[in-house]
Amino acid sequence: MPKDRPLPFAPPRRQAAAPRNSLLWIFEPLERDAGYSSKRMFGCIAAYLDDLLCLVVADRGDPWSGLLVCTSRDRHAALIDDEPALRPHTVLGKWLYLPQDHAEFETAAARLAELARARDPRLGVAPQPRARRARRGAAA
Repeated sequence: MPKDRPLPFAPPRRQAAAPRNSLLWIFEPLERDAGYSSKRMFGCIAAYLDDLLCLVVADRGDPWSGLLVCTSRDRHAALIDDEPALRPHTVLGKWLYLPQDHAEFETAAARLAELARARDPRLGVAPQPRARRARRGAAA
């Protein structure tokens, strides 16, 4: 029997575990907060406080390697004044982005997490409700 074919009744091969996001330390100050929750989102991990989407950690390739600050465009200038390392994200322009390779990444990310924990009104967006898909075969 060829070596590349599994035996007919062999147990399935174990798949490699998904890599752990190395930026989860940013959320540690938030974890003690009763209003905190996190969810996977587009291969990243999102932090919610009181049901507002506040921060997203992305540990992949550019432009998904750093901290995304969930905010609205009208709040960009005020946040960039406080944290000059922030810039609009190239894909999600409504959010601000702190690239992981920035020289001040660790200190800036920690400050932004503290702003979120303090419920800074410039941070956080209400998540959009997901559209429900119509069931197949259902009458329109």
